[in-house]
Amino acid sequence: MKRRTNAPIFWLLFGAGGMLSALLGPALVFITGLAVPLGWPLPGDLLSHSRVLALAQGVVGKGLLFAVVMLFAWHAAHRLFHSLHDVGIPLGWPARIACYGSALVITLVAAASLLAIGF
Repeated sequence: MKRRTNAPIFWLLFGAGGMLSALLGPALVFITGLAVPLGWPLPGDLLSHSRVLALAQGVVGKGLLFAVVMLFAWHAAHRLFHSLHDVGIPLGWPARIACYGSALVITLVAAASLLAIGF
């Protein structure tokens, strides 16, 4: 009899995070790293504290920020876990706990931080 596995859950988070990072990652790097600091073509106050706080306090903005942080973290954790094999590190429970545990901690910190900001 075949044992049940939790691998599909991690593959789902990996796939969703990979798709999101492929679609949004370059745009986020361009906007936050080039366009806003240089003031071209976006206004320099686009990422001002009051605007970002307003985004993080809204329900939709809070959900989007949480989804981006969570899915990027789980994608990175899954990629790092499977990259350990390439560098000769065994894929035992310590590696799983280190990789997926860090993604879980990042997810929980993001959720707590977004809830602490308030609505």
